[in-house]
Amino acid sequence: MNTTKLHMRPLIGAFLVSFAGLSLAAEKPPNIVFFALDDMNDWVGALGYEQAITPNMDRLAESGVNFTNAHTAGIFCAPSRTALFTGRHATSTGCYTTQVYFHSLPELTPLQLVFQRGGYSTHGGGKLFHHPAGFVDLRGWDEFFVRDDGQKRRGWPLDSWETDMAILPKPYPNSIFNHDREPANKFFLEWGPVKNEDEEKMADTVRTEWACELLRRKHEKPLFLAVGLYTPHFPNYAPQKYFDLYDAEKIKAPAYKKDDLEDLPPAVRKAKQARGAIHRRLESLDAVEDAIHGYLACISYADAMLGRLLDAIESGPNAENTIVVLWSDHGYHHGEKFDWGKHTLWERTSNVPFMFAGPGIARGAKVSATVSLIDLFPTVVDLAGVADAQQRDGISLLPVLRDPAAAKDREVLLPGMKPNEYAIMNRDWRYIHYADGGEELYRLEEDPNEWHNLASRREHAPVVKRLNAAAPKRFAQPLPSNNEIRLVVDGETFRWESKGKQKKRAGGASN
Repeated sequence: MNTTKLHMRPLIGAFLVSFAGLSLAAEKPPNIVFFALDDMNDWVGALGYEQAITPNMDRLAESGVNFTNAHTAGIFCAPSRTALFTGRHATSTGCYTTQVYFHSLPELTPLQLVFQRGGYSTHGGGKLFHHPAGFVDLRGWDEFFVRDDGQKRRGWPLDSWETDMAILPKPYPNSIFNHDREPANKFFLEWGPVKNEDEEKMADTVRTEWACELLRRKHEKPLFLAVGLYTPHFPNYAPQKYFDLYDAEKIKAPAYKKDDLEDLPPAVRKAKQARGAIHRRLESLDAVEDAIHGYLACISYADAMLGRLLDAIESGPNAENTIVVLWSDHGYHHGEKFDWGKHTLWERTSNVPFMFAGPGIARGAKVSATVSLIDLFPTVVDLAGVADAQQRDGISLLPVLRDPAAAKDREVLLPGMKPNEYAIMNRDWRYIHYADGGEELYRLEEDPNEWHNLASRREHAPVVKRLNAAAPKRFAQPLPSNNEIRLVVDGETFRWESKGKQKKRAGGASN
């Protein structure tokens, strides 16, 4: 297949003009567009991963600022997205796992409400929050798009596959991993092509086209538009043409080290040895590269959706006043540390694509300084010039977006799934601390695969001490998780209640 057909035209208008020095709180505030991906690690051409075919992500990177050492703010979907839309770490809020922040912390103003109060028209759609019913914070949205109105009567779930509208391959299950058994979690380690003619019916295509239609229109108010794709989260189903971009015989798996787990603290070593059964099964089926093929196909499908979005901006009335931000909620392991998944404090979970392009932003810049998705909230608020009266945990990257040479490396925090569990990262080191006192330390330039845990070596004790000192001095206690409260759906609205009590709490009612 001729892959050049998937490469879009170079961006014009806002994306090919450097507006460094422009006041972003000018007469006409910029439109802000989020393009959010799910389980997307840093396998992007513009991030140095040559195996992925990502012309539009590369195009966006060339048109703006590409943060090459960006890290998630949560190690799976729920805490990551909570941190992003509240601008607060789990260590500040207590939202370490599946807590519903707007139930327990209704006073905490989310990003979309800050934009709305700042005069923006706010539109959200797709997987922006955790996908089960009851997790969409509907406050502050002028519109929140779901492709099926029936979702509103089920508590606004954001899944792509648990409905009659899902586009599935035939046969199902499709992957060799699941051929001879009932699929674990229905779609885990499922991959395979669907018909090319079904692309327009797929949930992520429908969401993208909804966003494109908005971008083709002129708006009286500045626009905050956030569209979230489910891909490349499992199941890795994509139209056949995206599988055809890759030669299955040439796909390479990451490097694995046979005794990689031996120098880990006992508890995490035991957990990952058990988790390794997944990798061993894939190896026994000679399916590791096949599984990676499915993930790469979905990355290219997501990339094509980004291309549609960028083209809609370029060809519409918003070309000169729109900032695009690409992010992923966290990364994903494909056998590294013998894991297939996230939920870890290692590089495969933490490193994510993070790109900005548009007016007021330097063009064609790579920034290797360490940043976090916790920085997104204060950065876009500054870009928009809207007021935010609440304390957030990140820093604004606006000075770096204007002058990438001003970037300075710093230590960033990645909370784990409980208090006193975290990673501290900078350009040179990753320090991991577990709640039971276990520690890991990796020197990243010399050991990018994080194969050699240096935490117990005496000569590195000063580094451990210094990085440990950068951790929070106190950790918020976990709030009630979704399993500890009760979802009540009332028509097209919902609310959460404490179990055993009929006391209503603030949350899911739409404006």
